[in-house]
Amino acid sequence: MFLLSTVSFPTWGCSEYCYGSCDGLVCLYSLVTHPSGVNVVANPATRFHRSFPLSSYQQLLVNKFSCPTPELGFGKDILKGTYKPVWLYNSSPFGLDNATTCEVFDFSTNAWRFVVPASPYRIRAHSRPVYLDGSLYWLTECEETKLLSFDLQTETFQVVCKAPFAHECCSYSVIMCILENRLCVSRKDWLTQVIWSLDSSGGSKTWKKMCSIDLTKTFSWFGERTLLPIAIVEKNKLLLHLHGNLKLLVIHDLHAKSYDIVFKPTKLVESVEAVMRVGQTVLLCVQHEAIDYGQTEHQTSCDNSDVDNGYSKAKTTNVCFGYE
Repeated sequence: MFLLSTVSFPTWGCSEYCYGSCDGLVCLYSLVTHPSGVNVVANPATRFHRSFPLSSYQQLLVNKFSCPTPELGFGKDILKGTYKPVWLYNSSPFGLDNATTCEVFDFSTNAWRFVVPASPYRIRAHSRPVYLDGSLYWLTECEETKLLSFDLQTETFQVVCKAPFAHECCSYSVIMCILENRLCVSRKDWLTQVIWSLDSSGGSKTWKKMCSIDLTKTFSWFGERTLLPIAIVEKNKLLLHLHGNLKLLVIHDLHAKSYDIVFKPTKLVESVEAVMRVGQTVLLCVQHEAIDYGQTEHQTSCDNSDVDNGYSKAKTTNVCFGYE
């Protein structure tokens, strides 16, 4: 019902996904350094994929597993047409004096470089950046939470506006997303989750309440977890993703206030790692370990394998095309 087709490509060492996509490209990265660890940019439609090296930040994460880890940003300089992976992270866990450190990858030189100055404000722990119209966005770790933007053309930071809520201590209760080509912020308060949309019309920046989600109706599925809004389909249905143990995909009818599971992993070794919208298509990124018996040597590029006792393990990403 939901799936149309599937493509697969090897992604050994990549354990995380950038939320969303840019021009149909998806970005995968590793938070655990490994001799074969890589980052990957891929086009699921053409099966093209290119690996790029780990950043200084990823190297610093060795033996820092208790350190709150932000997520990689990925977007496009719309003036030059170039794509840029971006790390923005708080400096203090690594003994650095500045508030934050920013690294940008340049595909033309195949190297990471530091952006100075970086953001003057610390970002929220486990911050998930989103991309929209040439900029990446984060939420700050301030007494009054602020929306922070990074222009991918000028490579400069600026505060856009305050968040539509007071400071939130829980790192996992607030999520940013893109709905209907607008920047949105979602916050969970006990068993209610509210979504606000940023209205930039008329030159002003104001937050408008889009909807509220009654989590009491999904508690048996998700518990108290915050749901990630993916897309609005058929004008009044909200596609939601739980990036947790169950990793379900749910559709919520905003008018009928009903919930239905539309996708769940079919095998114990598979899980939905990321869900994103590309135009009118919804992509489900499903990752699992593929064991290839009898391998005797390392393979190259993104298809690196770890040989151990006569077999190799490599992560494979299946990108499933869905429809509205």
